[in-house]
Amino acid sequence: MIFKKGGTCSLRVAASSNKPFDTFPMTIGPWTGTTSTFDQKVYDILGVEDSILASYETPDGRDVQLYVGFYQSQKEGDLIHSPKNCMPGSGWNILRSSIEPVDVGQNNNGKNINVIKLILVKDSQKQVVLYWFQSRGRIISSEYMQKIWLVIDSITKHRTDGSFVRLISPVVENEDKTLEILKDFTKQIYPYLNEYIPS
Repeated sequence: MIFKKGGTCSLRVAASSNKPFDTFPMTIGPWTGTTSTFDQKVYDILGVEDSILASYETPDGRDVQLYVGFYQSQKEGDLIHSPKNCMPGSGWNILRSSIEPVDVGQNNNGKNINVIKLILVKDSQKQVVLYWFQSRGRIISSEYMQKIWLVIDSITKHRTDGSFVRLISPVVENEDKTLEILKDFTKQIYPYLNEYIPS
């Protein structure tokens, strides 16, 4: 449960990830990954307890960057950051934002998941981004609902752990082709995410 004292929050329970993200597979189907890191100041701002940043490629030249940040407990100053706030600060302009259904097959009992799609531009570059909040057994595609569920679960489950999943791919041919690449990659990694993110 969250208790506010002097404008800060204290928590009863801090959950741990199911597996440490430094063991996340670098070969997933046709995709081969290479890990990298942000500058330390970025991690200081994010406040994550565990994370992975990796670029995955296929032999035919498809390219996706994966970032997952895991928070044992979210409190004031250590909350999941939305790309809608961070990307413009890095020089990327958001052209469009929408909800995108993604078919992850039997990995989600045959049901689609809904994620947030962004189209970003920076000078002559364009990217497609898919992201969602995977927190306490839910896939959440709204910053607003992420905060609502955070409060509800802190009261009913005594948990405020949560994860943020973001996929980025550059637009080479067109937006539709890039979106297809991202959806295929999402389907490939979805069962692995469930092994690392607590439900």
